[in-house]
Amino acid sequence: MRVLHFSKTYYPDNWGGIEQVIRQLCVGTGRLGVTNELLTLSRNGPSVIEVDGHTVHRAKLDFEVASTGFSFSAIRKLAQLAQDADVIHYHFPWPFMDIAHFAARIDKPSVVTYHSDIVRQKNLLRLYSPLQHRFLGSVDTVVASSPNYMASSPVLKRFADKTRIITYGLDKAIYRQPSQQAKDKWRAQCGERFFLFVGVLRYYKGLHILLDAMAHIDYPVVIAGAGPIEKELKAHAQRLGLTHVQFIGAVDEEDKAALLELSYAMVFPSHLRSESFGISLLEGAMFGKPMISSEIGTGTTYINIDNDTGLVVPPDDPAALGAAMRKLWENPALAAGMGRRAEARYWELFTAEKMAENYLDLYRELAAKPS
Repeated sequence: MRVLHFSKTYYPDNWGGIEQVIRQLCVGTGRLGVTNELLTLSRNGPSVIEVDGHTVHRAKLDFEVASTGFSFSAIRKLAQLAQDADVIHYHFPWPFMDIAHFAARIDKPSVVTYHSDIVRQKNLLRLYSPLQHRFLGSVDTVVASSPNYMASSPVLKRFADKTRIITYGLDKAIYRQPSQQAKDKWRAQCGERFFLFVGVLRYYKGLHILLDAMAHIDYPVVIAGAGPIEKELKAHAQRLGLTHVQFIGAVDEEDKAALLELSYAMVFPSHLRSESFGISLLEGAMFGKPMISSEIGTGTTYINIDNDTGLVVPPDDPAALGAAMRKLWENPALAAGMGRRAEARYWELFTAEKMAENYLDLYRELAAKPS
């Protein structure tokens, strides 16, 4: 079984949640006998690299419009690589991908993992919608990452007859085991108890809400990650006079694992539907941490069940977020029980092995369809 993935970004150019999902999927299905290749865009670097046992082809990024990368050579490369593939696996949203699918005249069995609605570019969405609907109508299967997102996405409802749910999964075994030295370093810097946020610092992560909440409480908070609004967030924290919030920047895999292991609880204030799932929230569950997240109708509330694995608050509500943090901080036994249930839910629903098996079943089903 040969599967060709097509995604706008991938390692090592970007280390976000979608890239982590694709990585886990390729590693997991690779163990089950699937040969995975991936086509993506890149500004520089070698045209072909190996990542965790799968081959990554990198077409030259020619230009970007509204965060959408375009590449003339990618269309030719997609047509060429598709010839040897049994299934084409698209990763949505990426409007150029829709164009490339038709321009390359793809006629192989195809699946789209629908990672997120397009939320921010509403005016451009009106122009793009006809192409989007034509593309999603042309593929064989659409996959949603949670029942919550399936129920709340107008686009997925339109294609409900061809949509199935395969939730994301993580393999804890591929996470680096942090050394005692790394744990000692972060314990000395962050203290014995702290709330942790991990992720790219983007507009929809709701970190301004977290900072507003921290103006009225003094629990230690560690923010791990870098991104386009980092300077803006640091300036906001300075205006509020916050001394108990640490911005530690992007961290490597060992340091991330050390922070996840040492943290008291995960705080994940994403307030917009652009946060379709929350991979770092799932990482917290995998490490047995209680979680605080917002109800935005997406996979975050499939991972985090209110008053069971953590607390769920209304979006864009600093007071409610602060109250949830206070409840966990002042009730260690409650927090520990939620963390245990979060980890149990991870093992039940969110392992990479389960995700890989579900996708392999889908690949086989698609490949067996008469052409």
